[in-house]
Amino acid sequence: MSLNKNKQLPLYVEKDEDNFYVVECPLFEGCYAQGSTLDEALKNIKEVIELILEEKSNRNLLKMYQPREISFHTITL
Repeated sequence: MSLNKNKQLPLYVEKDEDNFYVVECPLFEGCYAQGSTLDEALKNIKEVIELILEEKSNRNLLKMYQPREISFHTITL
């Protein structure tokens, strides 16, 4: 989709207990993928996002998405 070229999206990446990388894009509901390497997981999430963007409502959401700043924080409980 040329309209979304160079559009940056936030991703969460975690390594699970089985040493798989799990990647989630919080912008879209249910948008996650995994891979045995980080590169594989990122390739897979890109494919998932491309599928999600086949729906017009998701394309509209992406079009409206213009964050000024993104940061990620953790806390220890």
